[in-house]
Amino acid sequence: MNLLIPNNVTSKISVFIIWLFHICGMIGISYGNKEFFLSFTPVNLFISFVLLFINQKRLESVELKSVFLIFIIGMVSEILGVNYGLIFGEYVYLDNLGAKILGVPVLIGVNWIILTFITGSLSSLIFKNKYLSVILGAIFMILLDLIMEPVAPLLGFWIFDLPTVPLQNYIGWFAIGILTQIIFQFKISEKEFTYSTHLLIVNAIFFAFLNYQICLLYTSPSPRD
Repeated sequence: MNLLIPNNVTSKISVFIIWLFHICGMIGISYGNKEFFLSFTPVNLFISFVLLFINQKRLESVELKSVFLIFIIGMVSEILGVNYGLIFGEYVYLDNLGAKILGVPVLIGVNWIILTFITGSLSSLIFKNKYLSVILGAIFMILLDLIMEPVAPLLGFWIFDLPTVPLQNYIGWFAIGILTQIIFQFKISEKEFTYSTHLLIVNAIFFAFLNYQICLLYTSPSPRD
């Protein structure tokens, strides 16, 4: 549990910022000006990404090449998905994630890096065996996707052609997650836990809260005429 307690100024400030941003986002999206707060999604993702690497213990040539490779794998898999229906199924990205390359927001490639690092850090803490950490990290990524998918269209992130998210999407997530986790577990020699775990927890809470809001919306009785 001590690993969750920031032990230096950089870590303390970073953890404070991501909790502040996500809590404000939850309140703003649910009870305030939804479109205004959603417009800050690219900024939030970028700041989370920058802070993730400010907090890394070691960033040398091997680590930087690994980060770039994860970005390329994420972008290529998404481009194949958006344009050809491969890997994840038929879907399109909406407009709230910023500039796109071949229909895929650049920040989605960045998000693959973030998700790989924060899930991989926790899985490597649970399992010292790298192969088990790879599998658990990919499972954590699927669990995050499960709570992101129901709210993604409402947030203007992405939407599938089918009424429900196809099983192919989760199989694809697991397959690509395995690839990115292999890179992370075997090439990132020194894992950072505190900031990564806080970012994982706050993301899970953020999307779980929005799912709860959707449940309330659809289960609340209709007002009488």
